Amino acid sequence: MPEQNKPFVVTDRRKFTLDGQPRPGADPSPEREPRADTPLAAAPPPAPSPGSLPPQPAAQPAPAAAPPGEIHEVPQGADLGESELPPPPTALEMEQARAAYQQTSERLDTAVRAANPGAERPPAVTFEQIVQSIYMTAIMQLGGATPEGQQPKVDLMGARQSVDMLTILGDKTKGNLTPPEAQMMDNALFELRMGFLEVTQALARSAARAQPGPAPAPGRPTIVR
Repeated sequence: MPEQNKPFVVTDRRKFTLDGQPRPGADPSPEREPRADTPLAAAPPPAPSPGSLPPQPAAQPAPAAAPPGEIHEVPQGADLGESELPPPPTALEMEQARAAYQQTSERLDTAVRAANPGAERPPAVTFEQIVQSIYMTAIMQLGGATPEGQQPKVDLMGARQSVDMLTILGDKTKGNLTPPEAQMMDNALFELRMGFLEVTQALARSAARAQPGPAPAPGRPTIVR
Protein backbone atom coordinates (compact mmCIF):
# COMPACT_ATOMS: atom_id res chain seq x y z
CA MET A 1 0.00 0.00 0.00
CA PRO A 2 1.40 3.44 -0.77
CA GLU A 3 2.77 5.40 2.19
CA GLN A 4 0.16 8.16 1.87
CA ASN A 5 -2.81 5.71 1.98
CA LYS A 6 -1.88 4.14 5.38
CA PRO A 7 -4.71 4.43 7.93
CA PHE A 8 -4.28 6.91 10.83
CA VAL A 9 -4.19 4.94 14.09
CA VAL A 10 -4.92 6.50 17.49
CA THR A 11 -3.51 4.68 20.50
CA ASP A 12 -5.19 5.24 23.88
CA ARG A 13 -2.45 5.20 26.54
CA ARG A 14 -4.66 6.03 29.51
CA LYS A 15 -4.31 3.53 32.37
CA PHE A 16 -7.82 4.00 33.82
CA THR A 17 -11.28 4.11 32.34
CA LEU A 18 -13.80 6.87 32.97
CA ASP A 19 -15.14 4.79 35.91
CA GLY A 20 -11.70 4.71 37.58
CA GLN A 21 -11.13 1.02 36.75
CA PRO A 22 -7.79 -0.12 35.31
CA ARG A 23 -7.99 -0.47 31.59
CA PRO A 24 -7.17 -3.90 30.16
CA GLY A 25 -3.94 -3.84 28.22
CA ALA A 26 -2.73 -0.59 29.82
CA ASP A 27 0.99 -0.09 30.20
CA PRO A 28 1.82 -1.33 33.75
CA SER A 29 5.05 0.76 33.92
CA PRO A 30 5.09 3.37 36.70
CA GLU A 31 4.66 7.00 35.93
CA ARG A 32 7.73 8.92 34.86
CA GLU A 33 9.83 10.69 37.47
CA PRO A 34 10.13 14.46 37.13
CA ARG A 35 12.97 15.61 34.94
CA ALA A 36 16.21 16.54 36.62
CA ASP A 37 16.28 19.97 35.01
CA THR A 38 12.89 20.91 36.43
CA PRO A 39 13.43 23.95 38.71
CA LEU A 40 12.74 23.12 42.30
CA ALA A 41 12.10 25.50 45.20
CA ALA A 42 15.37 26.85 46.59
CA ALA A 43 16.20 25.34 49.92
CA PRO A 44 16.72 27.82 52.76
CA PRO A 45 20.38 28.42 53.65
CA PRO A 46 21.61 26.56 56.68
CA ALA A 47 21.56 28.48 59.92
CA PRO A 48 25.03 29.67 60.91
CA SER A 49 26.61 28.03 63.84
CA PRO A 50 27.41 30.10 66.91
CA GLY A 51 31.14 29.82 66.26
CA SER A 52 30.91 31.26 62.73
CA LEU A 53 29.32 34.59 63.73
CA PRO A 54 31.65 37.63 63.68
CA PRO A 55 32.21 39.34 67.03
CA GLN A 56 29.83 42.25 67.62
CA PRO A 57 31.15 45.52 69.13
CA ALA A 58 30.05 46.22 72.62
CA ALA A 59 27.22 48.74 72.86
CA GLN A 60 28.35 52.12 74.17
CA PRO A 61 26.23 53.60 76.94
CA ALA A 62 24.27 56.70 75.92
CA PRO A 63 25.46 59.95 77.54
CA ALA A 64 23.36 60.93 80.47
CA ALA A 65 21.11 63.93 79.95
CA ALA A 66 22.22 67.09 81.71
CA PRO A 67 20.01 68.05 84.60
CA PRO A 68 17.88 71.16 84.09
CA GLY A 69 19.73 74.39 84.75
CA GLU A 70 23.21 72.91 84.40
CA ILE A 71 25.56 74.74 82.01
CA HIS A 72 28.28 72.88 80.16
CA GLU A 73 31.44 74.68 79.16
CA VAL A 74 32.12 74.92 75.44
CA PRO A 75 35.56 73.47 74.63
CA GLN A 76 38.10 75.94 73.41
CA GLY A 77 38.56 76.01 69.64
CA ALA A 78 34.96 75.02 68.93
CA ASP A 79 33.46 76.58 65.81
CA LEU A 80 30.78 78.97 66.99
CA GLY A 81 30.13 80.46 63.55
CA GLU A 82 31.61 83.84 64.49
CA SER A 83 33.64 85.67 61.89
CA GLU A 84 37.33 85.93 62.72
CA LEU A 85 39.41 88.95 61.81
CA PRO A 86 42.36 88.36 59.47
CA PRO A 87 45.82 88.66 60.98
CA PRO A 88 47.11 92.25 61.07
CA PRO A 89 49.79 93.30 58.57
CA THR A 90 53.36 93.47 59.73
CA ALA A 91 55.22 96.73 60.23
CA LEU A 92 57.18 96.13 57.02
CA GLU A 93 53.98 95.56 55.03
CA MET A 94 52.45 98.72 56.46
CA GLU A 95 55.51 100.78 55.51
CA GLN A 96 55.61 99.34 51.99
CA ALA A 97 51.91 100.05 51.46
CA ARG A 98 52.31 103.63 52.76
CA ALA A 99 55.30 104.34 50.51
CA ALA A 100 53.58 102.89 47.43
CA TYR A 101 50.44 104.91 48.13
CA GLN A 102 52.45 108.10 48.58
CA GLN A 103 54.32 107.60 45.30
CA THR A 104 51.11 106.90 43.39
CA SER A 105 49.44 110.00 44.86
CA GLU A 106 52.40 112.17 43.83
CA ARG A 107 52.31 110.84 40.26
CA LEU A 108 48.58 111.57 40.15
CA ASP A 109 49.16 115.15 41.32
CA THR A 110 51.85 115.59 38.68
CA ALA A 111 49.52 114.35 35.94
CA VAL A 112 46.73 116.69 37.10
CA ARG A 113 49.04 119.73 37.13
CA ALA A 114 50.36 118.79 33.68
CA ALA A 115 46.82 118.68 32.31
CA ASN A 116 45.93 121.95 34.06
CA PRO A 117 48.89 124.37 33.85
CA GLY A 118 48.96 126.81 36.74
CA ALA A 119 46.93 124.54 39.06
CA GLU A 120 48.12 124.47 42.63
CA ARG A 121 48.98 121.37 44.52
CA PRO A 122 45.89 120.19 46.47
CA PRO A 123 46.34 120.62 50.21
CA ALA A 124 46.66 117.59 52.48
CA VAL A 125 43.53 116.34 54.20
CA THR A 126 43.23 117.57 57.79
CA PHE A 127 41.05 116.70 60.75
CA GLU A 128 39.06 119.91 60.23
CA GLN A 129 38.21 118.83 56.67
CA ILE A 130 36.94 115.46 57.87
CA VAL A 131 34.66 117.07 60.45
CA GLN A 132 33.43 119.65 57.94
CA SER A 133 32.71 116.94 55.34
CA ILE A 134 30.49 114.96 57.73
CA TYR A 135 28.89 118.17 59.01
CA MET A 136 27.94 119.38 55.52
CA THR A 137 26.60 115.94 54.58
CA ALA A 138 24.28 115.98 57.60
CA ILE A 139 23.13 119.55 56.83
CA MET A 140 22.19 118.52 53.28
CA GLN A 141 20.35 115.44 54.58
CA LEU A 142 18.33 117.70 56.88
CA GLY A 143 17.31 119.84 53.89
CA GLY A 144 19.62 122.76 54.65
CA ALA A 145 20.92 123.02 51.06
CA THR A 146 17.46 123.24 49.45
CA PRO A 147 17.16 126.25 47.09
CA GLU A 148 14.80 128.98 48.23
CA GLY A 149 11.22 128.44 47.19
CA GLN A 150 11.52 124.67 46.77
CA GLN A 151 10.21 121.93 49.01
CA PRO A 152 13.08 120.64 51.17
CA LYS A 153 13.98 116.98 50.80
CA VAL A 154 14.82 115.51 54.17
CA ASP A 155 16.61 112.22 54.81
CA LEU A 156 16.19 111.67 58.55
CA MET A 157 17.77 108.23 58.63
CA GLY A 158 20.81 109.42 56.68
CA ALA A 159 21.13 112.51 58.87
CA ARG A 160 20.99 110.42 62.03
CA GLN A 161 23.71 108.15 60.67
CA SER A 162 25.93 111.14 59.87
CA VAL A 163 25.45 112.55 63.38
CA ASP A 164 26.28 109.15 64.88
CA MET A 165 29.43 108.92 62.73
CA LEU A 166 30.60 112.32 63.94
CA THR A 167 29.79 111.30 67.52
CA ILE A 168 31.96 108.17 67.23
CA LEU A 169 34.78 110.22 65.71
CA GLY A 170 34.61 112.65 68.63
CA ASP A 171 34.61 109.83 71.19
CA LYS A 172 37.58 108.06 69.62
CA THR A 173 39.67 111.23 69.34
CA LYS A 174 38.81 112.64 72.76
CA GLY A 175 41.95 113.65 74.62
CA ASN A 176 44.00 113.71 71.40
CA LEU A 177 42.67 116.95 69.92
CA THR A 178 43.95 120.47 70.13
CA PRO A 179 41.68 123.03 71.81
CA PRO A 180 40.52 124.48 68.45
CA GLU A 181 39.79 120.98 67.10
CA ALA A 182 37.85 119.99 70.22
CA GLN A 183 35.82 123.24 70.09
CA MET A 184 35.01 122.71 66.41
CA MET A 185 33.85 119.13 67.13
CA ASP A 186 31.60 120.27 70.00
CA ASN A 187 30.06 123.07 67.92
CA ALA A 188 29.41 120.74 64.96
CA LEU A 189 27.73 118.09 67.12
CA PHE A 190 25.61 120.65 69.00
CA GLU A 191 24.35 122.32 65.81
CA LEU A 192 23.58 119.00 64.09
CA ARG A 193 21.72 117.57 67.06
CA MET A 194 19.62 120.70 67.50
CA GLY A 195 18.92 120.80 63.76
CA PHE A 196 17.85 117.16 63.83
CA LEU A 197 15.43 117.82 66.69
CA GLU A 198 14.03 120.92 64.95
CA VAL A 199 13.36 119.05 61.70
CA THR A 200 11.76 116.02 63.38
CA GLN A 201 9.48 118.23 65.48
CA ALA A 202 8.47 120.24 62.40
CA LEU A 203 7.60 117.03 60.56
CA ALA A 204 5.62 115.78 63.56
CA ARG A 205 3.62 119.03 63.72
CA SER A 206 2.92 118.83 59.99
CA ALA A 207 1.68 115.24 60.35
CA ALA A 208 -0.50 116.23 63.32
CA ARG A 209 -2.15 119.00 61.28
CA ALA A 210 -2.82 116.56 58.43
CA GLN A 211 -4.50 114.10 60.82
CA PRO A 212 -6.69 116.03 63.28
CA GLY A 213 -6.80 114.56 66.75
CA PRO A 214 -7.05 115.63 70.38
CA ALA A 215 -4.99 118.76 70.92
CA PRO A 216 -2.44 118.72 73.75
CA ALA A 217 -3.32 120.52 76.94
CA PRO A 218 -2.27 124.19 76.81
CA GLY A 219 0.85 125.07 78.71
CA ARG A 220 2.23 121.51 78.72
CA PRO A 221 5.30 120.74 76.57
CA THR A 222 5.32 117.77 74.23
CA ILE A 223 8.21 115.52 73.38
CA VAL A 224 8.67 114.22 69.85
CA ARG A 225 10.45 110.87 69.73
